[in-house]
Amino acid sequence: MEQPVKLDRERSRFYDGGHPGDAGLGAEPADPGKDILVVLDRQLAPDAKGRPREVFVLRRRIAYDDRHCGEIIVPPTFATFKTDLTSVPALFTWLVPKTGAHLPAALLHDGLIWNPQSETQTYISTPGKVIDRVEADRVFRDGMADTGTGVVRRWLVWTAVTLATMWSQDSTASSRVGRAYFRWMMAASLFAVAWLGYVATADLFDQSDDWWLAYELSWMGDRSFAAELATGIAAAIVIPGVIGLLWGKFRAAGWIAGIGVAVLIHVTIGVLAVTALYAAVEWVAGRLSATWLAIVASLIALAAAVVFVVSLL
Repeated sequence: MEQPVKLDRERSRFYDGGHPGDAGLGAEPADPGKDILVVLDRQLAPDAKGRPREVFVLRRRIAYDDRHCGEIIVPPTFATFKTDLTSVPALFTWLVPKTGAHLPAALLHDGLIWNPQSETQTYISTPGKVIDRVEADRVFRDGMADTGTGVVRRWLVWTAVTLATMWSQDSTASSRVGRAYFRWMMAASLFAVAWLGYVATADLFDQSDDWWLAYELSWMGDRSFAAELATGIAAAIVIPGVIGLLWGKFRAAGWIAGIGVAVLIHVTIGVLAVTALYAAVEWVAGRLSATWLAIVASLIALAAAVVFVVSLL
């Protein structure tokens, strides 16, 4: 993997990819002289469980002049290409929204991630140029830079897709052993960082003797809350930095993912709890009649009022 470099924003690298001639319309070639047009049709398609899922179909191709691969056009035909925009779990859309400045690069990346066994390539590139998944992730990151996506956000997004690539073992190494190494090193590293974060949090709040399988960490010590907090933050940077070296050519992703897990795990747990609470309330509300919904809401409001009044006594 190449070393991180600062890229100047070049919006003109994205341009109108034309039309393949589907749906009885005339074919139009890509035109570097025209600004990019992102035209999407919203559709509902069944997911693996048969439930309706929102997907989008492109109505104009996206063209991109990559610094290493040359011209890339997505898709070859509209009939075989569908996207869910930026593939981000709902839990993390507060950090990386489904759409935004990064959308053209995300759509381009969707086209570059295709299954060779399907025999239906979802991008057009320089004749003879095959873009593997690792290279596709790099194109995604550079494309986000050209659309004006912030430095931190694009490296976070690149890290997320790189983790998916490492887990899939697609083009990460030339041997089966090498591919397996990257997958399990990633999993073991992130688990270790998350576990240490859990233990450090228990130590910070002096609960290490009570929390399940928690114990005191030597670098936390028995100091003031502020001192332990500062030490914990330092450890959340240093330890993932060292572990990330074991990721080899993916070490940049290791550093970002490790520090991200260490720093964001508490926020993620909080967002997960709120999301779960909302889902539970939505599930209950959807199964109650209007009368019973009003009764339950009134009881909750009454209980809240009683607790509040008692707390003031």
